Amino acid sequence: MIQAVGLTSAPRGELPPAVDDLTFEARPGHITVLLGGAGAGKTTALRLILQLERGRGVALFRGRPLHRIPNPARELGVLLGDAPADPSRTARTHLRMLSAAAGVPPTRADDVLDLVGLSGLADQRLGEFSRGMDRRLGLAAALIGDPHTLVLDEPADGVSRREAAWMHDLLRGYAAQGGAVLTTSRDAKESARLADRVVTVGEGRLVADQEAADFARTRLRPRVAVRSPQADRLATLLVDESQRADHAADPVVARVIEVVRESGTRLAVYGSSCAAVGEAAYRHGILVHQLADEVGDTGPVTPLERADGRPSGPAAGTPATPALSADALPAPVPRPMVRVLQAARAAIAPKGSDTVSDTLTLPVVAATVPAARPARSSAPAVEKLAIPRLPAPGPAWPLRYELRRTLSDRAGLLAAAASVLLSLGLALLLARHGEAPMSRVLMGWPRELPFPPAALGAGLLGALAFGQEFRYPALAAERGTVPRRLGLLIAKLLVSGAAALLLGLFVLVADEAGVRSLFGPQAAVSITEWPLLAAGWMGLLICCAWAGVLAAGVFRSTATGLAAVLAVPVVVLPLVQSAVAGPAARSLVGLPGRLGSSALYRWPSGIDQGVTVVMRLVTQPVGSAMALSLTLLVCAYALTMFRGWAR
Repeated sequence: MIQAVGLTSAPRGELPPAVDDLTFEARPGHITVLLGGAGAGKTTALRLILQLERGRGVALFRGRPLHRIPNPARELGVLLGDAPADPSRTARTHLRMLSAAAGVPPTRADDVLDLVGLSGLADQRLGEFSRGMDRRLGLAAALIGDPHTLVLDEPADGVSRREAAWMHDLLRGYAAQGGAVLTTSRDAKESARLADRVVTVGEGRLVADQEAADFARTRLRPRVAVRSPQADRLATLLVDESQRADHAADPVVARVIEVVRESGTRLAVYGSSCAAVGEAAYRHGILVHQLADEVGDTGPVTPLERADGRPSGPAAGTPATPALSADALPAPVPRPMVRVLQAARAAIAPKGSDTVSDTLTLPVVAATVPAARPARSSAPAVEKLAIPRLPAPGPAWPLRYELRRTLSDRAGLLAAAASVLLSLGLALLLARHGEAPMSRVLMGWPRELPFPPAALGAGLLGALAFGQEFRYPALAAERGTVPRRLGLLIAKLLVSGAAALLLGLFVLVADEAGVRSLFGPQAAVSITEWPLLAAGWMGLLICCAWAGVLAAGVFRSTATGLAAVLAVPVVVLPLVQSAVAGPAARSLVGLPGRLGSSALYRWPSGIDQGVTVVMRLVTQPVGSAMALSLTLLVCAYALTMFRGWAR
């Protein structure tokens, strides 16, 4: 169940807010449709509910706000417009990644693929999917956590009628089993067919909150569609005959009908019937090309203004004042009252509705057929996928998600392979000239380069951890002002650090093997300070990966994350070098020995050696620059999280 109270979006300069004091609820076992035209505020309202946009108001999911739900994917499924996935991934890989994040078994991916009819395309890459297949995959992603609530933004937009009918049947089956569905639509007829309750929104404000039957009766009116080359003459004859028949019966009592000229040859007659219009055309010899019963959309009612200039729309749960129609009036109606109602309708007729233009208010020729809610097609029984209810996922679930994301990311694998090949090429060049020390040969790090290629590769791996997700949104329900939850950030740091370690080991092994095989065993001389080299090398790669993760999380871009890593040797390193050359840095020389002599107990020699290694790494300009950059990025990320919590 969703309860939205007083949703108001942030101001947009001098423009009114996109959503202004919107209140409604989506009940379990029902389909609730937010109905409105383009720019009415439907999508903004959904984003406010999901805390994806700044604003005011309260949105509760079964009594709890979204940020209080430990695992949102198990509470609600979300499909907001186009949520693109990485086109290089397959449908099964993408859904298994999401199942790991939601804390459900990986077999759930195959279950939802079968539910949405994509089981035969599970191994097809997402870049080859059509529009309808994309919408089915988005619905499968929303259902992956077996949620209680679905929040969908025009799920049938841009698909065929057959696809839309299938999706509507699936949503009805979901609601029939107790789930709450909140979706948006621009089509009033589609809303009446699909919804149990229709919430009409106009200019960001609540216009009406009605049951589907009341909505269909007050807004979707029956009419007779007539197409004739003599449309003007037919309209005039209908006027004359109806007036003569009405005055002959009772000149005081009448009902209101309307004749609307929709085009040069097409008329829409409200309040009459096909039989009456056809008989009138036949008697006068008027050729008729089309004569059919239809349901017309009268358009939403414009909210009246209060004294303070704000709309006086209806409260949630009460129907708005409908457009005055013939079927909404009791029969008979005294003619003076008809004139009052006609004047009231002319005052509140909405712009752009189907009943504007040349409207003739006439007495009725025949009794009108009341508007009824369109009959629903029988919804198929959708079997709810039964999986055991698990507690809120622990640290293992984000870790599994990140592992699946990393292993299925082709860009990261290509970046790692390119780093190894480039490092190997540079190592062979350095070994051939024989001028560089063996430590730089093994790392593939010429003095002319500010950073080794492996360090840039590790930074790119870290930047992809967040950058790919912001480019191809996956966890839409958990996205907001905070880049991701803290548990997922820790998982990304762990996985990116492990990937950087593997990359560093592979580069060292590949460079040594290449040098030995090409120049002989004597070319790879032994290194005396291998603990310092190994610690510095691995620490550099891990710090680069973490810098990429934090920068991409703060700035929401892979390119910015990699740029933050490049800024360390280009911008931060010169500043640190000037600071290290000062007297404060020289005073650190011999600090471990002074600490050991002043201690009450003599610590083991291994600790002394470890402290010495750490101090030497810290006093190195590269290590100091990287530590300073990480400190700044951690502070920026923490500030982003605090701002998100405050909002």
